Amino acid sequence: MTDVSRIREHMEVIGADGVHVGTVDRVEGDHIKLTRKDSGEGSHKGHHHTVPLALVADVEGDKVRLSANADVAVTFEQEADRSA
Repeated sequence: MTDVSRIREHMEVIGADGVHVGTVDRVEGDHIKLTRKDSGEGSHKGHHHTVPLALVADVEGDKVRLSANADVAVTFEQEADRSA
């Protein structure tokens, strides 16, 4: 199991395929909250999104590598509470 306590602010989150998924804003509970700049398009633009910690395969230097390819990982993203 990966030590998710090593995940820090501003680390890049990448899929298993090496494609950029987002940038860590912070860890909240069992999710990684991504920065707003990586928030997607349309109605999702400007909102924080989260990725489940269960998808984290490894923490490598300044990157968080997920166990799913980027195009699959984004399907697990959830829009975070707007009040946060």
